[in-house]
Amino acid sequence: MKPTYDLDCNLAQTLNILGDRWTMLVLHRIYKNINTFKELEKSLDSIPTNILSDRLKLLTENGLISKELYSEHPPRYEYIITKKGRDFNHVFNSMIIWANKYLEDCNRTVVHKKCNNKVSIKYYCEECDEYFDEGNLVVMEYI
Repeated sequence: MKPTYDLDCNLAQTLNILGDRWTMLVLHRIYKNINTFKELEKSLDSIPTNILSDRLKLLTENGLISKELYSEHPPRYEYIITKKGRDFNHVFNSMIIWANKYLEDCNRTVVHKKCNNKVSIKYYCEECDEYFDEGNLVVMEYI
């Protein structure tokens, strides 16, 4: 059994699911409609097959993807992103924006489809119907 963080912390619990090498890349590929084992293996050139199988099982068990049988003999599955997995795309976009800003040799960024200009991440309060910056953000524990 793999070691996990035994902490009452949102970040630690998320890393228990997505913190292993290859896991986020597998999820991101499925989000981009690379859906079969062979397609994933090809797009993640150096991933060992046992690791890919393990990551697909982990993502399925945690509800970020589902699998659908598309061939019975031999059994072959297509992996589909769930709403829970799709919601993680905001994190991917944030990581892409951060990497583009701070890392060399990054070849992608996130742009506004309409004007093709780079975007930034903003926080939005549905109750107040307003956007705000990180200075007005507080992380609270639920009581």
